[in-house]
Amino acid sequence: MDQKLFSDFEPVLSKQWKNLIQYDLKGADYNETLLWETPEGFKVKPFYHHDEFGTALTPNTKVTEFRITQDIYVHDFQKSVYKANQAVVRGAESLKFIIPNAQVDAIALLTALENKNLTIYLDLKFLDTTYITKLDQWLANQRFQVYILTDVVGYLAENGVWYNNQETDFKAIINLSQSIKNCNFIAVNASLYQNAGATCTQQLAFALAHVNEYFNAISTFNQTVVIEIAVGTNYFFEIAKLRALRILFDALNQTYNTQAKLHIFAFPTKRNKTIYDYNTNMLRTTTECMSAIIGGADAVMNLPYDALFHKNNEFGDRIARNQLLILKNESYLDKVNNPADGAYYIEFLTQILAENALELFKKIESHNGFIAGLLNGAIQKQITEAATKEQELFDAGKEVLLGTNKYPNPADKMLNDLELFPFNTKQTGKKVCMPVVEKRLAEKVEQERLALEKQEQ
Repeated sequence: MDQKLFSDFEPVLSKQWKNLIQYDLKGADYNETLLWETPEGFKVKPFYHHDEFGTALTPNTKVTEFRITQDIYVHDFQKSVYKANQAVVRGAESLKFIIPNAQVDAIALLTALENKNLTIYLDLKFLDTTYITKLDQWLANQRFQVYILTDVVGYLAENGVWYNNQETDFKAIINLSQSIKNCNFIAVNASLYQNAGATCTQQLAFALAHVNEYFNAISTFNQTVVIEIAVGTNYFFEIAKLRALRILFDALNQTYNTQAKLHIFAFPTKRNKTIYDYNTNMLRTTTECMSAIIGGADAVMNLPYDALFHKNNEFGDRIARNQLLILKNESYLDKVNNPADGAYYIEFLTQILAENALELFKKIESHNGFIAGLLNGAIQKQITEAATKEQELFDAGKEVLLGTNKYPNPADKMLNDLELFPFNTKQTGKKVCMPVVEKRLAEKVEQERLALEKQEQ
């Protein structure tokens, strides 16, 4: 029987909904009561309706392909291999190896893996074209899909210096673009901006301008670009942020007439994580991973609840991995394509974030681009201003972290449980520019509580 289920109901216009809401407000002002302003400066309404849209944006986001990723810092080679193999047995679908120096043999590391069909991310903390070229040649006869997270611009942003100098570093990237055949080697560490306190608009604009530096440097840019992006706790905004990122990347492709592909590697932010009442971190990371998945991330890596203050441990890793396994195998988030498409609120957020980010991107480019903005401090200034505003909201109790600035547990003691120093320890010294500094919202409160604990001992 061909019957439309809602044919007996008259369509309702957005104006009718607003009139009904206005009536229920009993004289209160609609704009002052129900509209709120985002850190980006635009108003968010209490509801959205299809008659307010022209053509809705429909980015090509698919959640069925997201991979559960485990990160491993390669300090002890044998322990790292054992941990990697165990992580795969226990549910990890891809691995991220953090390799501190060229003495770590990546070929030997991958050879020791029992599963030869994995997706591998290699986060090299050095720039060595010979190392990468040798690995690429070896990969010609392997089944691994490898992404080398090489990001000379990101290194400058994070550390305030180049690996060598701008000319040498970019020459290395250009040479690799002409020779590498069996792996991907361009990455953008956009997570740095979120962890430092940038707004969603700024994160998108900076990521796009960051990518654009590589588009400008490489004449025929048809690489796969991995964008590492941190996901915050503002659930719908973060979904929209990832969707907007794909739209902006596609726009950049069209501008350059290139066929570059975007690979989104997402993970929870550190900015809202705490050492006190640390179990709430699991709640935060769960919603953040959900945003990443629904937003269309290709790979999702969770942050252990105790990562700020405990050394890496099996229990923390297992809980973090199991959160993702539940989202995939019990919540079935891997069974639905484009779950956010057609949700008017998310469509609105996607559209306005993309538009605002594009405007900021154009301003950055009109001032000679992203690297110039880092070197003259303009990028750092924008992030600092946004972070300061958010910090003021947190300090005033308007930005809430349960267990820290609202409903703290006075009996919660952490001084003797710290295996790691949980506060920023960025080294000072001679810099080409000021580094972009990551900072958590709760640091000041936590330092005060730790000092009080010390006095009480």
